[in-house]
This record gives sequence, structure tokens and C-alpha cells, in this order.
Amino acid sequence: MEENENIINEAPVEETPVVATPAETAPVEEKPVEKKPRTPRPKPVPAEDFDWTSSHKKFDNYSADERAKLEEQYAGTMSQVADHEVIEGTVVAITDREVVVNIGFKSDGVIPIAEFRTNPNLKVGDKVEVYVENQEGPNGQLILSHKKAQLLKSWDRVNEAYESGEIVNGYVKSRTKGGLIVEVFGLEAFLPGSQIDVKPIRDYDVFVDSVMEFKVVKINQEFKNVVVSHKALIEDELEAQKAEIISKLEKGQILEGVVKNITSYGVFIDLGGVDGLIHITDLSWGRITHPEEVVKLDEKIKVVILDFDDNKKRIALGLKQLTPHPWDALDENLKVGDTVKGKVVVIADYGAFVEIAPGVEGLIHVSEMSWSQHLRSAQDFLKVGDEVEAKVLTLDREERKMSLGMKQLMPDPWANITDRYPIGSKHTATVRNFTNFGIFVELEEGVDGLIHISDLSWSKKIKHPAEFTKVGETIEVVVLDVDQENRRLSLGHKQLEENPWDVFETVFTVGSMHQGTVISANDKGAVVSLPYGVEGFCPSRYMKKEDGTPAKVDDSLEFKVLEFNKESKKIILALPKVEEEKEAPAKSAEEKAAEKAAKQAKRTVKQINETIEHSTLGDLEVLAGLKENLEKQEKAQQGE
Repeated sequence: MEENENIINEAPVEETPVVATPAETAPVEEKPVEKKPRTPRPKPVPAEDFDWTSSHKKFDNYSADERAKLEEQYAGTMSQVADHEVIEGTVVAITDREVVVNIGFKSDGVIPIAEFRTNPNLKVGDKVEVYVENQEGPNGQLILSHKKAQLLKSWDRVNEAYESGEIVNGYVKSRTKGGLIVEVFGLEAFLPGSQIDVKPIRDYDVFVDSVMEFKVVKINQEFKNVVVSHKALIEDELEAQKAEIISKLEKGQILEGVVKNITSYGVFIDLGGVDGLIHITDLSWGRITHPEEVVKLDEKIKVVILDFDDNKKRIALGLKQLTPHPWDALDENLKVGDTVKGKVVVIADYGAFVEIAPGVEGLIHVSEMSWSQHLRSAQDFLKVGDEVEAKVLTLDREERKMSLGMKQLMPDPWANITDRYPIGSKHTATVRNFTNFGIFVELEEGVDGLIHISDLSWSKKIKHPAEFTKVGETIEVVVLDVDQENRRLSLGHKQLEENPWDVFETVFTVGSMHQGTVISANDKGAVVSLPYGVEGFCPSRYMKKEDGTPAKVDDSLEFKVLEFNKESKKIILALPKVEEEKEAPAKSAEEKAAEKAAKQAKRTVKQINETIEHSTLGDLEVLAGLKENLEKQEKAQQGE
């Protein structure tokens, strides 16, 4: 029914022109129209047996098979596209800025050409994968992205390339720390600097903004990190060359190589795909501080193979071995005792190595640098670069060793020591070091002497030499003894003055009183400072003062000399009150002994008197004499 209505509406209708009469055109007075109520129209009811598929009789009718075939053909001309889907399209046009891609949709998609920079050979007709962002953008145009399509499938592609070892193209985007950032399948991968080439690369910037071939060598599935290598491709090419070179290696073989890398310990040489190392000691017969003194980067040099391991992975090379050893060219007439000149090349604490010819060195031990007996370092005499003259002390051509001496070119100070330092002569010396038993001093270079601690002072008791002087100070000395054979001098300091103890013997007589100050004290007694710088010792039993308290440090008191010993330089002192108290008990003991003797005499006299009464005349005479003697002794004792 609708089709019929449409057809009727579309049919042309002839219109008859209407001509208005004057009466009709004249204004007519409008009369109010009375509105009648509107009767609702009944809704049409479609016939149940109406054929909706039938067409108007003026159109051709199609059978069901023909209609199905036409619909299928129509559907084939339009693609069913969904947003956020990856499909394949065909490049239909390329401009300087854009790429037009046909995906079979009602319109073509436009993609920026920058998204195809990893495919610089793109041309019209190429099949590409695109991502449908939107079927109809703000301008009614299909929006596609080649980059996003790559991102969705790039991770799978990277893993496939890693597992299969496929060689992939990548775009070097920028430089980063330690390498380069490369875009592979739309993903950013890291190219370490060591994986750019088989030889070290000094300038990474030359590779930026270029397309290179790579091999995926490492993938971190968790963090989606990819590491690629260009070096791996080169190594594969060099592997065949390397295997051929290694199979022909022999000790002593001379090869030509290129200086690949220089380190502080040696030089790496590229032998054509195989690396070898020249250790710094094998670069030159002479001493060098750095390999750069001998070779330069990228320099072509000839080397000799010294050694290699069983797998031939480590190859030791030599450069100096291509020239004769300098010791073989050493003057045959050189002998012990000859004087040579050279330059100091190495300094150690124990000595200096002097190069007298390129590759020929001799050692000057520190003991051969000076006649001095002091233990010093070689740095005190020489430094690297000094030109020196020395005498050959030993020479071993087979072992290629030589020892030299410098002091042998200077006069020996001990040759005429007794003439310059006779016993009793006075000199000024420099204090060098201390020991518990004395001081070592230097009178001149190579002439040392010892001042024993007992020869420092007549009066002071010195426990350690550091109490008397300091290292580096000068001190006056007297030569006490000379031992030329053992190069020893015995010196004294106190001998510069007369022995004051000869005078002290007349001053500090036994029983004399002197003012003294207690300078130290212990359980045994106290050390007392006396006039003239002399020290005495007061035993603890003699240290009680008049008030009964013991003397203490810094007390200044009158002391009495109890004992003076010149040989041992000893003075024993006592406080007077204590000394008298010690003597008092001794006197009372003597008195007690005398009283005891008197009582004994009285008893003897009484016995004699009793005996006389019963004795004869002869006995009386003898006893009377004995009695007389005893009475005299008794009177004498009473008189005392």
C-alpha cells in the first residue's frame, strides 16, 4: 500500500491555470466560520495476505534466486569494518606528508608518512596492516593508524624474531647512555655501544637517524625490554675467517695486525677477526709508563705470537721480541769497577733502577748511595729522570743483572778517621735517633757515633735520652773511643766539663745540713733536689717532719747527709728529727748494758767478800787484788 502511495505521489499531475475575476479580487468581507467538531479517522488495517515484496507493475520482477545473487554482489563491494580492529589495506597513494590506504570501506584512510619510516621502500600497491581508530572522524573521514597496528602485533613479532634468529630492520632514533635507542616493529629497543660493531665505536652520533639491520639478542618478558645487536651480524660473517686464522696459529709466527684498543696494562691487536694482547712488558725492552708511548690506535704493526691456550681463545703477542735484546749488544769491555752514566727510571724504597742503555738497567741499592749508616729511602737521594754517574759493583751477563754504587765515587770518610777525630777532640754533632741506652749522632755524612746515656750528665740521673735533647738538635761531644774497623765512634757529652762530684764530695759531707725539695716519692722513699743540680734520696723511714707527718712532693725542708758515695753518685738524706729519734734508742741500749755490767760487778764483789771470811791468808792476797781491780772497773763505769 505504501509503495502504491509513493508511486501515486511521484506521478505527474496536470495543473489547469486559474484566472481571477475582478469580483474575486475585490476585498470580501470575512464572515466568521463556524467550527464543527472533527470526526476521528479510522486507522488503516493492513491486509494479512498483502505481498510486501511485490513491486510496482512498471518495474521488472526478480525471482528469489536472482535477488539473492544481487544482494551477495552488493555485499561484496562493501567491507564490514569495526573500530579498534587491525586489518590489511592497500596503499593507493603516497604524498610527501601522507599515505592513502584503501581497506574496502566506503572511504579511504589517510595515515601520516612518518609512521612508515621503518619501511623507506614503501610504494603504491603494497599491502600494509592498519588499525581502525574511527570509522568516521570529525571530518567524516576514515581514521587509520599504521603505528598502532604495528604496536599491537610488534611484541609477537619481536618474540618470533628472537626465537628464529631473524634479521630485522630498525630505525636508530637517538643516543642514550651506553648506546643507542632503536625502533624495531614500532617498539623501542636498546642497542649497547659494545654491540654496534666488532671494534670499539668512539662516536655514536654518526648512527642516529639511520636504518640498520639487527638481531634480537635479549628480551625481558616482564618489563617488555628488548636488546638488539648489529655486532652479532658482523661476527657471524667473521666467524669463518676467524676459524681459518686460528687453525693456522703457531708460536713464533709473525703476523700483521691493527691496534684495536689501548689500556694501561697492554694493547689489543686485531689479527683479522681474532684479538690478541701485547702486555705492556712485551712492548719494549726499555721501561715505559703507558703503552701509548709505543703504539697508537688504528696503527698497523707486526707482532709475534708468544703463546695461546688450548682453545686458542687467549693469544699472547709480543712486539719487543722482533728486535735483539739490548743485553746482547752491551759493550763487551764493560767490567766491574767501571764508571757508567744513566737515567733513573724507577724508584723504590730499597733503591733505584738506572737505565745505562735502552733495555739495560742496573740497581743502585740505598746502602750504596751514601756512606751514611742511617736507614733511609732512595727517594731521599734520587728521583725519576735524574741523570746519575755510578760505579759497576757486580755484572752478570747471563742473568742480565747489574748492581751499581754511587758512594764509591766519593771519598770514604772513615779512611783517615783517626786523623780527623782523635780521642779527646771536641765536635758538634746532630742528633739522629734515640735508643734506651743512648743517642746516635752524626758528625758528618757517613760518620756516626753513640753517646751512652751514662755519658750525658755528671749530676742528673737520666732515664731516657729524650729527657735530655731532641732529634734534629745539635749537641757538643767529645770523642772517647774510635773503632775504625767496625766504623764506630764512642762519644761523650758530660766529659766537656770537669767531674763535679769531686767538688760535691767536699760540700755534701756526712752530717752536713742542706736545703732540699721533694720532687718525687714512692713507698721506698723520696727523691730530693739539692743545690748545684744534685739529687739525693731520702728513705721512707727518715721522712717524718717535726709535726709527725711524712714529707710530700714540693715540700722544701732541711735534710741531713747520712751517706755520700762518689763512685755510684749516691747521696742518702734524712730529716734531722727522725735521725735523732733513731739514735736515741741506741744510746739507752748502751746505758742498759753498762748498768748490767755494774750489777754483775757488784755481785762478784759480794761473792769475793763472802769468800774472804772462809779463806786462807794466801788466798786473801790474791782475792784482794782481784777485788781491787773489780772495784776500779765499777767506779770507772759509774764515773761514765
